[in-house]
Amino acid sequence: MTHENLAIVILAAGQGTRMRSSTPKVLHRIGGRTLLGHVLASASALGSDLVRVVVRHERDQVVASLDEHPFAVPVDQDDVPGTGRAAQVAVEALPDGFDGDVLVLSGDVPLIETETFRSLLDEHRRRDACATILSAELADPTGYGRVIRDAQGMVERIVEQKDATAEEAAVTEINSGVYVFRAGPLRDALRQVTTDNAQREMYLTDVMRILRDAGRGVAAISAPDARAALGVNDRVQLAEAARILNQRVVRRWQLEGVTILDPQTTWIDDTATLAPDVTVLPGSSVLGATTVAEGATVGPDTSLVDCEVGERAVVRRSDATLAVIGAEATVGPWSFLRAGAELADGSKVGAFVEVKNSQIGAGSKVPHLSYVGDASVGEGVNLGAGAITANYDDVAKHRTEIGDHVHSGSHTVFIAPVRIGDGAKTGAGAVIRKDVPAGALAMSVAPQRNLVGWVQKNRAGTAAADAAERAQDSEKATHVGQEQDR
Repeated sequence: MTHENLAIVILAAGQGTRMRSSTPKVLHRIGGRTLLGHVLASASALGSDLVRVVVRHERDQVVASLDEHPFAVPVDQDDVPGTGRAAQVAVEALPDGFDGDVLVLSGDVPLIETETFRSLLDEHRRRDACATILSAELADPTGYGRVIRDAQGMVERIVEQKDATAEEAAVTEINSGVYVFRAGPLRDALRQVTTDNAQREMYLTDVMRILRDAGRGVAAISAPDARAALGVNDRVQLAEAARILNQRVVRRWQLEGVTILDPQTTWIDDTATLAPDVTVLPGSSVLGATTVAEGATVGPDTSLVDCEVGERAVVRRSDATLAVIGAEATVGPWSFLRAGAELADGSKVGAFVEVKNSQIGAGSKVPHLSYVGDASVGEGVNLGAGAITANYDDVAKHRTEIGDHVHSGSHTVFIAPVRIGDGAKTGAGAVIRKDVPAGALAMSVAPQRNLVGWVQKNRAGTAAADAAERAQDSEKATHVGQEQDR
């Protein structure tokens, strides 16, 4: 479908007061995209290069979000309120002479899939209708406009809840707010829509009545999944839409060969990519543009945001954002990988380790209780427990460079900027302030001093002083006994 026969109009001008948010309703996010982003993603697959997005409330924020969708052109709605006016300004913004079909979508209805739009267009063209509505069947249609059909199955009118008779209110087919029109009749009908109603708005639904009164056909097709056709108007509906989308995404990956043991506690964004034979364990989230390669294991209780995970890597009970995890690397439990963390193949970041803006070389290990920030760590390195790269001097960040096959003793502190040569070692508790040559052993050695009696003198009356006094008395008694035995 090209610009020659299809234009797409997306209504995104509403304020969305029920969201109670400073963020425009259509920019709230589920599954890795904004609500509007989901609508644009589905619409773009239809192949039209005529996409108009009607904006008004928080106009600049909504327009800025379109930078990711260069095919979408914003159109400003004026002070005349209503969906009818929004559709009118969008149609006026189409090229002169356009006489194809106009697909009208809502920016707050994010779950309708491209195939449903195609079915709607096919039915519209098969019936040679002037307008076709996407409807939905609901067990409880309360609050929605009802679709009233005639004996031939064509739409006779749309009746809002407050205007419905008892018989009309019993109808379970509702209007989803998604339509396709022939451009010419739509233009003509919109010119006849007024604001003569309680809300003083131009209603797009009035077009259906105008077309019927002119003897033109209005059809309807029911959405295969009624839940997907419903809009998001508040935070409750936002959460429900997120849940429905996640169920859909999780099921898709399961059918693609991904093991997901507990779909109820697993969240995967629609923007993430997983390879066959990946395993996602309970309580895990794979978010943003994260990619997980074949055979990798994520979880349990793990969050990945915009990460790359290599083949057969394992990430357990950890949190990572904008990190690269190489093939067969292991992370966790309770690791924290921040932006710029890059773990080479076969490396290890263990329990209670934080890595930020650093490269960990192939086969290197940061096993536990360490902080590695703004550092380059070579291949085959082992950093002992409690290693710290002290990268910040209260003014600027500095880098630590650690060569290949370096071994640091426990509780080594590297005061950046500093470079550790290949094969070098550090002693336990060393504070490294100067570069260490290749193959050298760096130590911070100071004589140990024991100040006998310090506790009794300086902490008299405390439990520690009493315990020390008892221990010394016991040692004296033992010494006296040993002397007598001699």
